[in-house]
This record gives sequence, C-alpha cells and structure tokens, in this order.
Amino acid sequence: MKSTFFKAAKPQLFAAAALMLASFSASAEEKVTLMLDWFVNPNHGPIILAKEKGWFAEQGLDVQIQEPADPSVPDKLVAAGRIDLAVSYQSTLISSTAAELPLVRSATLISGPLNSLIVLDKSGIKSLADLKGKNIGVAIGGNEDATIGTMLRSEGVDMDTVKIINVGWALSSSLASGKVDAIWGGLRNFELNQLAIEGYDATAFYPEEHGVPPYDELIFVANKNKYNPDTINKFNTAIEKATVYLINHPEQAWKEFVAYSPDTLNNDLNRRAWEDTLTRFALRPGAVELKRYDEYAEFMKQHNIIKTLPQAKDYVLTY
Repeated sequence: MKSTFFKAAKPQLFAAAALMLASFSASAEEKVTLMLDWFVNPNHGPIILAKEKGWFAEQGLDVQIQEPADPSVPDKLVAAGRIDLAVSYQSTLISSTAAELPLVRSATLISGPLNSLIVLDKSGIKSLADLKGKNIGVAIGGNEDATIGTMLRSEGVDMDTVKIINVGWALSSSLASGKVDAIWGGLRNFELNQLAIEGYDATAFYPEEHGVPPYDELIFVANKNKYNPDTINKFNTAIEKATVYLINHPEQAWKEFVAYSPDTLNNDLNRRAWEDTLTRFALRPGAVELKRYDEYAEFMKQHNIIKTLPQAKDYVLTY
C-alpha cells in the first residue's frame, strides 16, 4: 500500500518541487531598475535583446526597463538613489559630475558620436564654410559655441555669422520646410533616415571630423555611493553577449527586437536606423579609455560648459 501511494503521488511531488524551484529562482533574481534616455528604439538593441533572450536572467538579474516621461531626469533619479542604472550621455555625466552629483559611468552602449550637423543636398551647401550667414536649428540651446562653433571655426567661419534658432524637437520638419538651413542635434542614424523616407536627400557633417573631441554617445550610469560591482559586472556581461549576438545575426536580432513592441518598433524608420546603428555599439561595454573622457571634459571646461574639471578616474569605473 505504501509503495502504491508513492508511485501515484510521485508526479505530483515532482510538479510541486519544480514549482517551488521556479518560485525560488524567480525570487532569487536581483531586481535592477534601468531607465532609458528616451522611448525604446534601435539604440537600445542590446538592452532589449539581453532582456528578451534571457541573458539578464542568466546572470541572476531581473532588469526592469523604464522609459522616462522627461528625458532630463534619468541621471537625477540615479543620483537620488531612486533607480539603479540609467542610459545617459558622456557629456551629461561630465556635467553632472562637475556639479557634484554622485554618478559613475558603468559601461558604454554606443561608443562614438551620433549627433551631426545636417543640411539638405538641394540647399547647395557643400561644406561648413557655406553656412556663413545661414540659420541653424537646434533642439536644446545653450552650448552651441562648443559644438557648432568649433565645427564652423575648423573651416574659417565665425559663430557670429550664423543665426541659431531653437526649433524644439522639430528638427527634420524645420529643415525640410526651409525654416532653417541646417540642423544640429539630428542623429545620423535617425534624422538622415527620416528625411530620406520623406523624400529629402541630406548630408551630415560629423563633429569628430571637425575639431570636436570624439566621445561616447550613450553610456550607462550608476550611483557612485550605492552601486554593487558584482551586479555591474553581471549586467555588462549580459549586454556584451547581446551586442555580439545582434552584430553576428542582425536579421534575426531585428525580428526579436521588434517583437518587444511590434506596434511601435516595426516600421521603416526603425528598420533603417537598426542597420545604421549596428556598427556603433560598443563590443566591449565595460572597456573604457580614461584619456578620452578627460579630453572631452577639458573641451567642455574650455567652452565654459562646466566650471570645474573632474578627473575621469573619479567617475569612470574600470574593470
């Protein structure tokens, strides 16, 4: 009788044990809150793939991805200890550090500039020198002399000879409508494609080719006083695995990426941007060159964007 009961109950016991094990595994995962810099788009490919393909979970992490209602707040929320990680910009991190916010760079997502100065081909503007006397639209005003000014001066154009117009986020439409002759802040993997879709041939001038020091466009930041090195290493391992995968298998990775939110991601603009972003991702997210950060901080200090000069060794995690 005892033996018969055991045989009958065995499947139920195994099922209960499996359920308990799954429950334990789920509860054992470390929750990590990650706020993006903007709504989900191809720039976030490795993050979405690491989540969807289980590579965060493989590292024992339950990464909760959030989109900001206000793109200016992710860094501040990390500094306040309200979220664990955020996608940010190298220049923002340097400014925040100079302002004594407790932040550190924990990894790189996109390892080169995406910002560019864009003109329509039909405008007849063939070089930066042709922008003398022209109108340049920007999304956020304040630091034009450091970026646009440096680029223009590289070809002998004084900043005083152009007019800066704040067009908000209507960069592409302002250029297409003729409201401005050029736009600054358009991403080379997005705005160029948006204009092409709308039937406009355009050319981009790249800051790193015209006097502006190269920099990392997108990075991850953590709270300097609260981050866990082991958690950061696990997170970076998953991001690196996802990056290698999407570069090796771009078509399959695209399908898996858009499956995250088909209604918002599966469109022509994102498809084109996906292809143009593949070569921009950092193959070794945890790797970093401190000299590169120090040089860009010096550039910001020279142009009075920051008042004090932070040292990269104090706000950049190295592994």
